[in-house]
Amino acid sequence: MAQGYTHGHGDWGWGHMLFGGIMMVLFWGGVIALIILLVRWLGSSHGQSFAGGNGQRSSARHILDERFARGEIDREEYEERRRALDQ
Repeated sequence: MAQGYTHGHGDWGWGHMLFGGIMMVLFWGGVIALIILLVRWLGSSHGQSFAGGNGQRSSARHILDERFARGEIDREEYEERRRALDQ
């Protein structure tokens, strides 16, 4: 009488395997995407503060150029500070 009755528990078939495979690909794709975003984030603006040297010098030079362009410092002070940054 109850032979062949599998409603709710058995015989999920290919649908279950397909869904599980898709979920696995989505999960690992998400993990890989997060790792890539983390590496890019650390390598961009935040990574420059750890790199020292070029990132900080170019930023300091840029600020010095802006101050000179706005007239906050005169030519002598600008050249003196520029030489100090170039050393």
